[in-house]
Amino acid sequence: MAEQTEFALITKAKNLVKHTDTMTSDKRYPKKYRFTLVTRLQDKTLDVFECIQEANELDLNDPEESRERLRLQRRAMTLCKTVLFLIEVSHEKNLISGDQCGAWTKYVLDVKNMAANWYRKDKSRAKLK
Repeated sequence: MAEQTEFALITKAKNLVKHTDTMTSDKRYPKKYRFTLVTRLQDKTLDVFECIQEANELDLNDPEESRERLRLQRRAMTLCKTVLFLIEVSHEKNLISGDQCGAWTKYVLDVKNMAANWYRKDKSRAKLK
């Protein structure tokens, strides 16, 4: 029996969640930011992962599921934009360095761009049916 490989975007989203967890450690973010920036960053990246995971489970051939799948893909992209803003705020408050900001931003942009490509392909395929 052949081993099924994981959808690359799901792997990228998992990596984003893990990197966010590492970046939002107590050492980097003082207590006064725990319930503002840290919680939001962690929650938003988990939401991105969940949207992608859920969208991937939906059937593009079913019109109702197809609409929901496209909605979840758009939601994941919107959440990525929010995460990018929160990373920017973290950098502006000198909680992370420019290099850390750049590396973390790359994780988010990889997910956002892959989700956008997936959305465009699915939207195009849905119109063909």
